[in-house]
Amino acid sequence: MTGILLVLFLVVHMLGNLKIFTGETSFDHYAHWLRDIGTPLLPHTWYLWIQRTVLTVAVVAHIVAATVLARRARAARPVKYAHRKKIQGSYAARTMRWGGVIILLFVIYHILDLTTGHLNPQGDASNPYGNVVADFAPERWYVTLFYTLAIVTVGFHLRHGIFSALRSLGQQTPQGERRNRAIALVVAVGLCAGYLVVPFAVLTGLVS
Repeated sequence: MTGILLVLFLVVHMLGNLKIFTGETSFDHYAHWLRDIGTPLLPHTWYLWIQRTVLTVAVVAHIVAATVLARRARAARPVKYAHRKKIQGSYAARTMRWGGVIILLFVIYHILDLTTGHLNPQGDASNPYGNVVADFAPERWYVTLFYTLAIVTVGFHLRHGIFSALRSLGQQTPQGERRNRAIALVVAVGLCAGYLVVPFAVLTGLVS
């Protein structure tokens, strides 16, 4: 359940990011609209903080659930294989642990950068478009590099997670396995592309 919630958030957040291609006025209007959701019932920006709290709880619950499942899997097989093949398991499955660390560090940086503005070179809450452009400017290529590493890591994480979720629903025939892998790959690549197109558009001057 937590995984589904986080994937849905990634899709919605990606679509919001892509509004940057509609121009500065439209993107800033969208960003300010997010802060006003729920008003006057909720104070200004409260919706965003409620959303962030829910997402934080979901991430923690997701990590706890993954840890519990991993321990159960080890407990179910207390004796290791004498000759375990190195290729057993996909690359994504074998890197889920360190991938999670990279994603966690990225989320912390991303919040301090484009949410609170503390690490953003402009940090102007009234001009979200300008913050994005300043963040991924050519001279800050290292930020784009870190962003790319984090998003690609998310992609591997998604590919493995989506495939595992689909596999748990059954259809573990060769044809079903191929279909599930294809679906997981398409979703992961699509989300990665949707997120990476923004920083690279700024880096190359397409968005300025």
